[in-house]
Amino acid sequence: MARGEHSPACARRWREQAKAQQWTLWQTTQAVHGCCGVSLLKAHRLARGWSARQAVQELRELCEREGLGAPRAGIDLLNAWENHRARPRPQTAELLARLYRANAVRLGLAGDYCEDGGQAEVVVVSGGESGAPYRTARERTADDAERRALFHHALLGSRVAMSGRLMAEVERTRQDLDRTLAAGGVTDEQLDLLDEQVLRYRREYITSAPLPMLYRLMLELSEVRALAAARQPAMVQRRLLNATVMLALLSADALMKLGDTRQAHAWYGTARTASDDMGDLRLRALVRAQQAMLPYYYGDLAETVRLAREARMLAGNAPSSPAALGAAAEARALARMGEHKAARVALAEAEQIFARMPPEGRDHLAFRFSERRLQFYRIGTLIELGEEVDWTPAPAGPYTIDPVLIRLDQAAHLVRDGRAEEGCRLAEKALLQAPPEHRTSIVVDRARALLAEVPDGQRRAAAVRHLADLLAGAVPAVP
Repeated sequence: MARGEHSPACARRWREQAKAQQWTLWQTTQAVHGCCGVSLLKAHRLARGWSARQAVQELRELCEREGLGAPRAGIDLLNAWENHRARPRPQTAELLARLYRANAVRLGLAGDYCEDGGQAEVVVVSGGESGAPYRTARERTADDAERRALFHHALLGSRVAMSGRLMAEVERTRQDLDRTLAAGGVTDEQLDLLDEQVLRYRREYITSAPLPMLYRLMLELSEVRALAAARQPAMVQRRLLNATVMLALLSADALMKLGDTRQAHAWYGTARTASDDMGDLRLRALVRAQQAMLPYYYGDLAETVRLAREARMLAGNAPSSPAALGAAAEARALARMGEHKAARVALAEAEQIFARMPPEGRDHLAFRFSERRLQFYRIGTLIELGEEVDWTPAPAGPYTIDPVLIRLDQAAHLVRDGRAEEGCRLAEKALLQAPPEHRTSIVVDRARALLAEVPDGQRRAAAVRHLADLLAGAVPAVP
């Protein structure tokens, strides 16, 4: 494995996702290439799950089967081709094209070929900080333009859909951003415009469907990366880092809603890198508090508590959104873990912090701990504590996913209390309340978990069957 490449386990996860989503081999290859930091040629092999030895053997068997003569290929040569240290001669490239059923462009071998025989011309490729092959500024610009075109095309389509190529490009955007953070004249006008854009995204995110919003965020992050391509004066760098943190957090949250926990973890990591580089304790606390929700929804409550407490420690004693969110997230997780006394203490602390916070205007923004957010966490905690909650959603307005999640929590407790039909009716109502574009994994998976808790003796009840039928047709945007 070359320096800078992901481990084989990453490619294996892409193959598993490809199998579940019935991708073509080319789609899987694109995903592996975009995510794992490997060449297209190597991505073809990894997409099939072949070792280098197995690929050479497959090539030999192909040549023998089709009477093409013995190929001049071995494991060492294959590794050299895959890692851009040499290129196969045209005849060998044609054999590789037959093996992988792809043309030279899709193999990454288009253009002039080098010899691989006794007169071999070895192409030495210098590695950057990440170990990835060196690319010229023109190549990087072309890559960025292609990526932006992909996201623009996805957004302008009549139906925003998921694909392996697009999610691979989401991953590549994050990797490029990490490299820029490791590396870093922007005008005040550019920075002011960027601040306005970030504020707009935070405002629109609350009511936007996660998948198209994710693609829009990728376009914006490409712009930020272009501005931060070289180190800037300290004040400029701080503003760019602040924008990076906010956009990375929004991306991570969208991926969490879509159920792509691996990429969500990675994007939270990018947000942490940027916030730690900036050194603002409150911003660092915000990243931890937001990240705490990922393990809460996907199964590690102890990790939620750890991150929430770390956020509170970083936030300090001054009342702030990160401090209040940290306490509220801790309360909700503790309640679900059965630590009721500690949960009530944490909830009371969240309410006290919120009461001391200065008013921040009427805007509903992502990452601002508003009264509506406090109400969401309070209701969620009380439900987990087993209390009957007399809750009425806010008057009709822009759609948000919070009421659906609360209804599903209530439904799950009804099922556990032996009121399966009532719980399934409530869950069905909650799902139908969510527009199709918001009916992603974070919603569908929780409803399926609820349905799985229904006792066998009650599975034939009408409400249970109706919910099962509804879930049978509910396919999340990301598995």
